Parts: sequence; C-alpha cells; structure tokens
Amino acid sequence: MKIVHSSEVQAQAVAESGARNTTIRWLLSRPEGAPNFAMRLFEVGPGGSTPLHEHAWEHEVFILEGRAEVVQDTGPTPIAPGDAILILPGERHQIRNVGDTPMRLLCIIPLPEED
Repeated sequence: MKIVHSSEVQAQAVAESGARNTTIRWLLSRPEGAPNFAMRLFEVGPGGSTPLHEHAWEHEVFILEGRAEVVQDTGPTPIAPGDAILILPGERHQIRNVGDTPMRLLCIIPLPEED
C-alpha cells in the first residue's frame, strides 16, 4: 500500500497546446507502484482550461471543487463538485473553469503497456 498526500507532489504546468492556467500533480503512477492506472490531480485557475483533445483510451474524471463545464463536440455542459464523468476513447473534450475561484478535479487514466 502507498499513501501520498497531494501537497507532497509537485504541481507542474500543463504544457500541451491549448491548456491555460492549469497544473497537474501525478499522485499515483508507476513510480509509486501502480501497475495499471494513474491518478492525477488537476488544478485549473479562473479562466483556465485543459486543452481540447482526444485520445485512444478512456478516462474518468471527478470534480472536487469549483465551477466548470466540459466541452465536447455537441457543445459545453455545466459540471459541479461531486460530478463523475466518463470520457470514452476518441471523444474530443476539454474542461474549462467558468468560476472566479480555482477548480480541482481528479483524473484516472490507464497506464500504457511497459516495453
């Protein structure tokens, strides 16, 4: 078992094109002994967003705090603390902070196969 407090993990700016005012903390991943999934904590400042993107794997998102919307091909949908979101492979998506305080979310992704 591994226990990590989020404050002990360094926040890194999300460098992908299209990301604004967003940081990521890799809470649990291979270095901590996770064999299948990674848990990441995103913090999105007011007016910030993750990039609009898609990928070949599913992931799950849980909104912890703040006002936000998830953008998909059909348009934006409001999301709030306590909402859980399943993003399927190939779905274009972006999460935007639409409030005036930071928003935080957990994101779980599968780890790629090791070579």
